[in-house]
Amino acid sequence: MNNHQLPLNKLIQRLQIPTSRVRMVLDTDTFNEIDDQFAVVQALLSPEHLQVEAIYAAPFTNDRSTGPGDGMDKSYDEILQLLGRLGRDPEGWVFKGSAAYLPNAITPIHSDASLDLVQRAMASPDDDPLYVVAIGAITNIASAILLEPAILDKIVVVWLGGNALHWPSAWEFNLKQDYHASKLILDCGVPLMLVPCQGVVTHLLTTTSEMELYVKGCGEIGQFLYERFYNYTKDHFGYSKVIWDMAAIACLLDPNMVSTSLVHSPILSEDFRWSSDSSRHFIRYANNLNRDLIFRDFFRKLQAFSN
Repeated sequence: MNNHQLPLNKLIQRLQIPTSRVRMVLDTDTFNEIDDQFAVVQALLSPEHLQVEAIYAAPFTNDRSTGPGDGMDKSYDEILQLLGRLGRDPEGWVFKGSAAYLPNAITPIHSDASLDLVQRAMASPDDDPLYVVAIGAITNIASAILLEPAILDKIVVVWLGGNALHWPSAWEFNLKQDYHASKLILDCGVPLMLVPCQGVVTHLLTTTSEMELYVKGCGEIGQFLYERFYNYTKDHFGYSKVIWDMAAIACLLDPNMVSTSLVHSPILSEDFRWSSDSSRHFIRYANNLNRDLIFRDFFRKLQAFSN
């Protein structure tokens, strides 16, 4: 689709880090590994900052699924597992997403998630955009934009995808799975906060010891998260794990958690490399994060919930 240029002053306004409570939806490939689960819980335990209106299951393909549809179904089931342990009824606000990736740059995939996003975004007041936090392949959001380009004026996308702009390659799990959707998000002009993995979110490490100290004893949901973390590897000696997806949630919790700047939206090549063009629209780009602030926030909220 053609680039949609918001007026520069409106785009810059939309790209400010929010300092008050926002409405959001969360698009997540929850069963892909173990980090989405932590992000979902942190979002739902932050009602003073985030009004989570819907959760969408995103497709994924790796050794934990047989294809995008199977990955999406497993992610949907994992969302239900989390909500059950948080005492939350999923009825009416948890939706299945796409069972496939975009076949090309112009054909959307209809799903309950993409249709809900269109409806929810179009109902948003002009002065109250819907934040779309995406922590998987960006298929559902790209489909919604293709279905109704008018939502570009109604949403702000926060996406954990790609690698740092100085990195030799943009090749990263979320971004590489659906090239057409990834390129559309970068090209279409939607207000975008890009949270890159290698070189930025790689700082968001935790260890088995921290899980045992601060998560394991925190009720049913804490035990569930601990077991997901512990069972992810067989060798815990000197082991640490990046909890990638919490970085996208942190962007909306506290400006001190994630350092950002305005940059021109990068160009994604077919061989998954970044290039730049100063005539392109601005996005907000995460260039560093405060690992300790993010984990302290999560541990405190989890402990308060379990008590």
